[in-house]
Amino acid sequence: MTISHAPLVLDIAGTALDADDRRRLAHPLTGGLILFARNWVERRQLVELTAEAKSIRPDLLICVDHEGGRVQRFRSDGYTVLPAMRVLGQQWMRDPLGAIDAASALGHVLAAELRACGVDLSFAPVLDLDHGASGVIGDRAFHRDARVVALLAKSVAHGMLRAGMAHCGKHFPGHGHVRADSHVALPIDRRSLKAIVEDDARPYEWLSTTLAAVMPAHVVYPKVDPRPAGFSARWLNEILRQRLGFTGAVFSDDLGMEGARHLEGADLTYDEAATLALEAGCDLVLLCNESHDGGAALDELLAQLERRAETGRWHPDPDSEARRRSLLPQQPPLPWDELMHDPVYQRALERLP
Repeated sequence: MTISHAPLVLDIAGTALDADDRRRLAHPLTGGLILFARNWVERRQLVELTAEAKSIRPDLLICVDHEGGRVQRFRSDGYTVLPAMRVLGQQWMRDPLGAIDAASALGHVLAAELRACGVDLSFAPVLDLDHGASGVIGDRAFHRDARVVALLAKSVAHGMLRAGMAHCGKHFPGHGHVRADSHVALPIDRRSLKAIVEDDARPYEWLSTTLAAVMPAHVVYPKVDPRPAGFSARWLNEILRQRLGFTGAVFSDDLGMEGARHLEGADLTYDEAATLALEAGCDLVLLCNESHDGGAALDELLAQLERRAETGRWHPDPDSEARRRSLLPQQPPLPWDELMHDPVYQRALERLP
């Protein structure tokens, strides 16, 4: 059968592609590659890696978590070390309009440097509110006030867009109120839907015509749905799309995280988790740390999801594929040496907080 939807975003183990990586990237269900610090040595190596990946799949979406602060995968060989988002929130308290300009500058520098090395998309900015509870979010959040978060996030997104990169707001509807880290546990937020929508989720409503992509939280909000948000049609379709008006792409967070592996008392396989997320309203799903030891888990996910498509137990979605493709850059990047002399980039560097 012809598969019309490439929803899987997979990782690789090393700093260059091996035969297994090439085979997986060529698979029709693979729509993206996510990179980590383990895939980085220097800029030249990164350019060669992304170029080879694109030679296998020109429409491959090459992604990275590159926010600034402690979540920045590439930090040497010319890359600007970016501040945490909280720094922009602190600047807002002193100089709101200066903070808006600095946020745009940060988004531009972040995206321009990534694009110069062949990366298409960064999973940024974080829209979680800083309730002071979540260690895993912490200084990744701009501010406690949803209005400040929305304005600064929109400015970061504008800077990224000016550099030719889409963006992804995360973690819908909000991860900042829970203490547990969804990488190692299943956080539970017991607030009401009204409390969440009127506070943590407000940036998603105010940015409904801005956001190119959204990543839901591996958090359970039991007063709304017993499933984590990334597996909940109520959260993704009824609330995010219908009530808040979001029209862009939805990525699952990493299916390998503890918060994604246990659903309503059952331990899920990766293909079960992927299928549930896609059926709930995700357009793309990530499996981020399974390429080690030969990547058997990645191969099993590809094989099982292909089997589900062939037997009608999962139906590829052409609309989801169109949303995936909409995230691909629409213009070629400036090569690094040209970027270093670009006046827009240089001015953005000057305006960083």
